[in-house]
Amino acid sequence: MEKLVEKAVAEALGDGDSQAIRLYVAASTERMTPLFMGLRANTPGRESDLDFYAESVRDLWHADQPLADATERVRLLERFPELQPNEEGITDVVDTYAFFAVLTLRYALLANGSGNADAAVSCGHAALTAMGMLDLNVAGASFLAEEQRLQSLSLSSDAAGLWDASVTAGQERFRAVLGRLPR
Repeated sequence: MEKLVEKAVAEALGDGDSQAIRLYVAASTERMTPLFMGLRANTPGRESDLDFYAESVRDLWHADQPLADATERVRLLERFPELQPNEEGITDVVDTYAFFAVLTLRYALLANGSGNADAAVSCGHAALTAMGMLDLNVAGASFLAEEQRLQSLSLSSDAAGLWDASVTAGQERFRAVLGRLPR
């Protein structure tokens, strides 16, 4: 399967150190966070999942060292309903974007714990796939191009403002997805 992550980004991840990989996945996940948090906020019984997700994203930003419990977090995340197979598949807007947000976090945790560039590329690929789908469904949208720009920025030597840019991008994505929901 061809990855959507730009070749230069994938090469930088492969050539980069573990801290650069951890920063990249933290930023990618931050941009997807409003999709999970916002779309699942009022789902009964998901309070602990929301807390776990938010805590994991917060902890990913401590990019100077890997999370000691990254493997355990992946195991817990894999119990989320979004990652459980079902016969119907994912068919609605809310479930689609919540799935991609959880998948992004899964790969981020894997990359954080291992320093594995392939897991980081998979994290970026999941975010790019979701944004490509959003572009297809929102007239005039350019979420895919913005995600590509921010992924490149997260690997540059001037990553100042990356958290702010990631939070803002995540909020814009959430508003766009909300605009696709039936009223």
